[in-house]
Amino acid sequence: MLNIENVSKIFEEKNSHQVLENISMTMKEGEFACVLGPSGCGKSVFLYLLAGFLKPTQGKILLDEKPIEKPTTERILIFQDYTLFPWRTVYENILFGLEKTDLAPEQKNELVLKYLDMVGLKKFKDWHPHTLSGGMKQRAAIARALISNPKVLLMDEPFSALDPEYRKYMRQSLEKIWQKNPKTVVFVTHSINEAIYLADTIYLFSSLPAKIKNVYRVDLPRPRDPRSEEFLAISRDIETQISEEFNKMLEHDPFVDQALKNILKNSI
Repeated sequence: MLNIENVSKIFEEKNSHQVLENISMTMKEGEFACVLGPSGCGKSVFLYLLAGFLKPTQGKILLDEKPIEKPTTERILIFQDYTLFPWRTVYENILFGLEKTDLAPEQKNELVLKYLDMVGLKKFKDWHPHTLSGGMKQRAAIARALISNPKVLLMDEPFSALDPEYRKYMRQSLEKIWQKNPKTVVFVTHSINEAIYLADTIYLFSSLPAKIKNVYRVDLPRPRDPRSEEFLAISRDIETQISEEFNKMLEHDPFVDQALKNILKNSI
């Protein structure tokens, strides 16, 4: 279980800058949680805290009742840009997740082939990353993360660079992979539809300093139909909430003049 208890994050540079304020949530083992919110509201900072790359200014983050103090393989973060090793083949990239284990070579090979098959890349195992599409690279990154058997998979807008059709395919693929290998997932996205399609729970962040504005428990059968009335109702509500937060952000942005603010507000 992942517990976030009254977490705040303040960056002390020339001026104090608070990004997160009193964030609290509990994620059960195997839960798929999505984090939504306006651009620049601290979603990625939140993931870095969960990964252990940053420490909270206030509050606690606990995994199975133990505090998160540094990065470990219990929590693996998948970035937007795939972060595959360009000099390694797909097979060798995924094998990297096992290099610090005591498994025999035969066991490692069996596991790599299992995860290659799970993400649909078995016939591309000898290819190098530069020969792959963006979606294939991201599937390889997911396989490399899963093979090390983390308790929590953290995903920072992993499909943002893909075209709409491939993005749709990737979220369907991720759902199938997660159902076969049900890890706790914390998934940051800007896409409302993506969040509703994937999540058991959606946490909607406010504008800075980010608080939890709303929590949505998505109790819809899988695979979800984005055209269903229940799906569309959740989408409309979230869109309204995000528009409100975007307007608040505009009101406090010194680089946006009042005329532009009025145009943007009237166009939302």
